[in-house]
Amino acid sequence: MMISTWRKRRAARLAGKRRLGSEMGDIEVTIPNHFRCPISLELMKDPVTMSSGITYDRESIEKWIEAGNVTCPVTNRVLRSLDPIPNHTIRKMIQDWCVANSSYGIERIPTPRIPVSSEEALEIHFKIKTACKNGDQIGCQNLAAKIKALAKESERDKSCLVATGTAGVLSYAFEEFSKASFEENVAVLDEILSSLAVLLHHDKATNCPGSDASIDRIVLFLKSEDLSARRNAVLVLKELVPVLDYRKVDMFLEIEGAMEALFKLIKAPICHAATKASLMVIYHMVTSPSPSSAKIIAKFVDLGLVSLLLEMLVDAERSLCEEALGVLDGICGSDQGREEAYNHALTIPVLVRKIHRVSDLAMKFSVSILFKLCMNEKRENGGVLVEAIQRNAFEKLLVLLQVGCDERTKEKATQLLRVLNAHRSSVDCIDSVDFKNVKRPF
Repeated sequence: MMISTWRKRRAARLAGKRRLGSEMGDIEVTIPNHFRCPISLELMKDPVTMSSGITYDRESIEKWIEAGNVTCPVTNRVLRSLDPIPNHTIRKMIQDWCVANSSYGIERIPTPRIPVSSEEALEIHFKIKTACKNGDQIGCQNLAAKIKALAKESERDKSCLVATGTAGVLSYAFEEFSKASFEENVAVLDEILSSLAVLLHHDKATNCPGSDASIDRIVLFLKSEDLSARRNAVLVLKELVPVLDYRKVDMFLEIEGAMEALFKLIKAPICHAATKASLMVIYHMVTSPSPSSAKIIAKFVDLGLVSLLLEMLVDAERSLCEEALGVLDGICGSDQGREEAYNHALTIPVLVRKIHRVSDLAMKFSVSILFKLCMNEKRENGGVLVEAIQRNAFEKLLVLLQVGCDERTKEKATQLLRVLNAHRSSVDCIDSVDFKNVKRPF
């Protein structure tokens, strides 16, 4: 298969060479064989030499290694080291050849920036730890900025930084500078938080700063007027909250303005990533096994989160829809949350509509919320049961069972059908394609 692919590429190059010859008269430019990558057979742009002594284009050999290969493609020998070494001699020769043939339309390849190595990353780690011990705010701030620049410059550098545990070192630095006054260290903490926001999405959440002082500082950034700081804070919290002990989750109840700041990111969005991250943080808070989870839910209900989520769900895109439904499912696990949902005109129309229109996860949450609302209905007139039937919930749940779903959702759907069936004979269905007959409170 590989030989066949190479032959096709070679045929294409030869065709291009003939076209060049026809345009330039009898002149034909041939790329020297030692300037070609043995894998792609193309002119090398960033030549690197492996431990086998064979030179490849960096992009090609890295793809080969990422595919799980540990042998040299040419010699088939096991590579003693998988770290490519830049071949500056060949690169300069290729650049000189490009310049010499520029009149034939050949452009000079740019000098590639050498990617960060694991040794360089570890050296940065050492410098950060030293700066922390010496209380060197400026030095640590500059090193954090350097890490952020490297991570943003290329995925290769970001992968190297993640693999060497850079997020853990940054978290250590954040915790160290969190021990002193926030006002004194706000600049270095802000820079570290910004770097963590870039790396933590690709790293293990256990590398997050989890001390009480660190959480307090992150919340201070979350409450600030700086939009960038608020975004970075919620992105770090998104990775941090799922691995926190529930006792630390309870801290958000105690820190003034913390829950209001999360709510504000949904009510007045600053970017899609921040809104989604805020929903994920709230989801883990309202579904936490903490004894204080009821108080957490009550606080968000008092802030108006149920109404805000339902309004968002009318036209939210898929990922936000899934997160919003997840939060609503957690909130409806409490009496106060369900009561707020009962009193909102959008609740049943939105939930019934989302059963089939978004994704399997959204369907799972929608059925779960309907189950909680219908099974806990206490009004004599049927309330949500009647409205669910009017919105064609019965038919949609039947289709769901026919199409298939996970066992837990199937069980809930079956129980819902039994309850709804008792009210079907006295209820007329209405079209639930849109929300034109529903009064929205905004």
